[in-house]
Amino acid sequence: MMARQSSFSDINGKPLSLNDQVAVALRRLSSGESLSIIGDTFGMNQSTVSHITWRFVEAMEERGLHHLNWPSTEAEMEKIKSKFEKIRGLPNCCGAIDITHVVMTLPTMDPSNNVWFDREKNYSMVLQAVVDPEMRFCDVIAGWPGSLSDAIVLRSSGFFRLSEEGNRLNGKKLNISEGTEIREYIIGDAGFPLLPWLFTPYQGKGLSDLQIEFNKRHAATRMVAQMALARLKDMWRIIHGVMWMPDKNRLPRIVLVCCLLHNILIDLEDEVLDDMPLSHHHDAGYRRQNSDSFDQSALVMRDKLSHYLTGKLPS
Repeated sequence: MMARQSSFSDINGKPLSLNDQVAVALRRLSSGESLSIIGDTFGMNQSTVSHITWRFVEAMEERGLHHLNWPSTEAEMEKIKSKFEKIRGLPNCCGAIDITHVVMTLPTMDPSNNVWFDREKNYSMVLQAVVDPEMRFCDVIAGWPGSLSDAIVLRSSGFFRLSEEGNRLNGKKLNISEGTEIREYIIGDAGFPLLPWLFTPYQGKGLSDLQIEFNKRHAATRMVAQMALARLKDMWRIIHGVMWMPDKNRLPRIVLVCCLLHNILIDLEDEVLDDMPLSHHHDAGYRRQNSDSFDQSALVMRDKLSHYLTGKLPS
């Protein structure tokens, strides 16, 4: 696993095998325990635990990135669309997007930390993730301050740029009626803008039966993203709870590696996942955001999709 040979030893000077080093790193990432507790458990200095963990992170970045990627073939994407449609009938859906916060303790006297102070009065870093129907991460970005809205984080991401430029979500369109096609899209909650390639739920009071039905299907399908982020934090508890003064340059890389490990366990069909209770609560204490931003053509297409789902689309 480790891409470069590293020499680490315990407090007695005994060299640590590669398996020992991987065990230490996985314990640190999965338990979230302090360096001192893990050091005592494995009989090594705190600095050794820290260096081994970081070496593991670097090795995963060097050799494990292929475990997290956007579908590269039409066949892969068609399989994803089919599985999404089986949840609650949304056709041509390619992913579900959500955002979660990694909460930190930072020195309040340092003015440079103010940008990390979010709307819930925590210091936090944001993780944005797009997932497939099996809760596998297909696209992630971590590192933006928690003070930014979901919409701003999205618009600052590579996923947004690729989609806007037509280099992503640019596959087969679905003909739902004479002269009406639905392009590939993802779904997200009301904190995101309504875009031609990102459908959000209807907002406001006095919604029609058709709009309520769309929202129900949308929420049930979107649940996979919420469950994926909840499982990520439950399994890799270093990013669960509150991190004590983390290195803000290294933290996004640790989050990425946790996402890689999350996908690896799914690909391995690990029995540990089967024993974990499914939850969709990944951002305790955070209220849902609402974005008023929308694209006019997306409004029209969402209405047509809503009519199609209830069989009321004019022919």
